[in-house]
Amino acid sequence: MATVYLATDLRLERKVALKVMHGHLSDDVKFRDRFIQEARSAARLAHPNVVNVFDQGQDSDMAYLVMEYLPGITLRDLLQEHGRLTTDQTLDILEAVLAGLSAAHKAGIVHRDLKPENVLLADDGRIKIGDFGLARAASANTATGAALLGTIAYLSPELVTRGIADTRSDIYAVGIMTYEMLTGKQPFVGEQPMQIAYQHANDTVPAPSTENPRVPAELDELVLWATAREPDERPRDARALLSEVLAVRTKLDADAYNAPTVAQRTMVMPPAAAAPPRGDTSETQILEPARRKATPAMSSAVDDLATRSRKRRGRGWWVAALIIVLVAAAGGTGWYFGLGPGAHTTIPNVAGNTVSAARAALTQAGLVPAAATTSRNDPDVAANAVSGTSPAVGSNVAKGAKITIILSTGPALLKIPTLTGLTEAEGKVAIRNAHFLVGSPTIRQFDPKVSKGLVLDYLGNDGKSLLTQSSYSEKRPITLIVSAGPLPVVSGLTVSAAETLLKQAGLRAIQGSEAYDPTIPAGDVVSVDPQTNAAGVSRVFRVGDSQEVRLITSRGPEMILVPSVAGKTWAVAKAALTAAGFTLNYNHAADIAPSSFTVQSLNPAGGTSQPKGTTIKVKFDGF
Repeated sequence: MATVYLATDLRLERKVALKVMHGHLSDDVKFRDRFIQEARSAARLAHPNVVNVFDQGQDSDMAYLVMEYLPGITLRDLLQEHGRLTTDQTLDILEAVLAGLSAAHKAGIVHRDLKPENVLLADDGRIKIGDFGLARAASANTATGAALLGTIAYLSPELVTRGIADTRSDIYAVGIMTYEMLTGKQPFVGEQPMQIAYQHANDTVPAPSTENPRVPAELDELVLWATAREPDERPRDARALLSEVLAVRTKLDADAYNAPTVAQRTMVMPPAAAAPPRGDTSETQILEPARRKATPAMSSAVDDLATRSRKRRGRGWWVAALIIVLVAAAGGTGWYFGLGPGAHTTIPNVAGNTVSAARAALTQAGLVPAAATTSRNDPDVAANAVSGTSPAVGSNVAKGAKITIILSTGPALLKIPTLTGLTEAEGKVAIRNAHFLVGSPTIRQFDPKVSKGLVLDYLGNDGKSLLTQSSYSEKRPITLIVSAGPLPVVSGLTVSAAETLLKQAGLRAIQGSEAYDPTIPAGDVVSVDPQTNAAGVSRVFRVGDSQEVRLITSRGPEMILVPSVAGKTWAVAKAALTAAGFTLNYNHAADIAPSSFTVQSLNPAGGTSQPKGTTIKVKFDGF
């Protein structure tokens, strides 16, 4: 997302690396914020194995970072040139990477994009981690969403499957890099990125020794530990893995020291001061001729050793003097840098403390808290608590330096974007672009009026709808409610079939009321009871809640007794038949003078039970 130039700092007359964001990305808030995040993340670290960031700013539309310039190559260049590395080379690089990463994890930062391209090998032997462009706070348990960030070959299983990254995700990437250094290849390859991602999510990283038999068993175990598919089975952070790496190196060094060599160097020893007893019949009789034959050479060796001993004794006095001078110099240097004017210290982490507690911690560290404080928005620290310091927490400064305390004003209130009508993916992108977090998991709610997959509503951290709110605190979660379409259609199904269909939709069917229905056989499902409240609002059904859905079952058609109206006037008979719910078939001329016409008979006959709505044929006297 940027171009890096070699530049000159005119004020301090030094070479620096100037990282300038591409012009076509300057209007993209997401990229610009990620760019600034790199500066903030790296600036919080003061460690010899992390690339230093000196400054960050913006000139017109160009955002830029000023960083330490490291002439040299990347670990990727080294691997391309040499293929695989030796055990010692791998451990050297691994120790440096983990040392820098330990500082990041201690400061609460997850790198999220560790790969050989971001490990810099300087010409003078320094090894540093760079490119914190994807770094986030470790406590945020950050979700990446649909678009995975980071290089696919080094993504941990939880990043692939759940989009969640923490310190153990960095450990997984370190494990993959270690495998690559030892074998010269990545453990998982494929023609498409998703093929590689699938392997990370479902397969176990093999032991490096399967590709390179020279890899020690200790390094096999180290790689398998770091690349365990379950995060809880990996080291909790870089410090834990670094401790194990140092222990492995110590063991390997000890094994190498104690291992027998192919050829031992022969030493010529001087003759014994006295001959062995003549009665000795073991090794003496065998060695005696050889010892006599070698005597001139042995005598020469003894003379040579004696000469060297005299020379060493002659040099002893000035060696002792030199040691005294060096001890005095070391003591003076130690006083100057430990207690004197050259002493340095690290700014302690005072974030979250009260001002008085922060001042006390800074004073105890040999620093001078400034009288005045400054403030800034901080989504992770409560208002009026300490957000940080200037220079930043973790910086290495001279003792007695003045440190400004920065107070939190709490999270900034940001405008909430309109999310209704967007797809779930579009909604999540809009949430991130507005500097909020995507709540998890997405809620899926049945709605007959909104197409499946579109956003219905969105909830804040308290579970209440944000539809009527205009602003919301930054970096707070917003949970989407997405339409699952209408409820499954169960009308006309048997109760068993309806239960199965609703269970597949994440709902649980229970027996509700019964209703007459002439079109549906008795016992089958007529409909779902929406269970409306007093205001007439139907109950909300959501996927996966196992909510109870009441089924209305059919009692078959309702049977009604046909009134016995034979011999009565049409006015009386019509009123009785209509009130009973029957349909009438008759000569409509009778409606002209209903009191003048008398009912002769009905078909079906009066006094019989018929389904409600049955058509009754009426016959009048004289017609």
